[in-house]
Amino acid sequence: MSPDAAPILEVSGVVKRFGGFHALDGLSFHVSPGEILGLVGPNGSGKTTAINVISGLYAPDAGSVSFAQTQVGGMASHKLVHLGINRTFQVPKPFMSLTVKQNVEVARTYGGATDKSPPMADLLEEYRLADVANRPASDLTNAQQKMLDLVRALATQPKLLLLDELAAGLNPTELDWIAGRIKALAQGGLAIIVVEHLMGFIEQITDRVIVMNAGKEIFEGTLAVAVKVPQVIEVFLGGEHAA
Repeated sequence: MSPDAAPILEVSGVVKRFGGFHALDGLSFHVSPGEILGLVGPNGSGKTTAINVISGLYAPDAGSVSFAQTQVGGMASHKLVHLGINRTFQVPKPFMSLTVKQNVEVARTYGGATDKSPPMADLLEEYRLADVANRPASDLTNAQQKMLDLVRALATQPKLLLLDELAAGLNPTELDWIAGRIKALAQGGLAIIVVEHLMGFIEQITDRVIVMNAGKEIFEGTLAVAVKVPQVIEVFLGGEHAA
């Protein structure tokens, strides 16, 4: 990523309320093409809510979400897919009765696949699904379902990819392998936001992190610096190690 690259996504002062609870309370950050941004923080800090707002599952109650200089806050998910935003989920959501290939074909069709779209065979091979291509998604392991979720998102040719705990449940070898894949996607110009609890994985792949607490960003920078900031230490460790 060029340090001068203009942001493709800008989140400015976003508020999301559920009743009297502010899940997001003035959240602001940006991400540029080719950059991997990590959203980290304790449970309940608003990380997945942020992903849900950006991907159109929730409409923001205040603030703005701008993608490629277009205001997209509150826009339906299917419209955002055609603009170039797609995601994975904490719990994969494939069509369980369809085969792996059928799942990807639905995504390609839905996403408006073109001659420039990545060939299905290449995606399945790249993400270790070729051998199970004709099996129903319900037969897959959790790790394979996560890869199918990712392949379905990639089949729509996103410009911004949102990964919600993709690494959870993967073994160390799988983690190293998927980290390499994610970094390769970013090197190809894809903007990526990663929500993850595995700090070693976050440190391995991210260019920057946003540390969140109570719906707000409390730190922006590299993870190596974040872990030395007293406020960040207090959020993650309850203050017992804060100096």
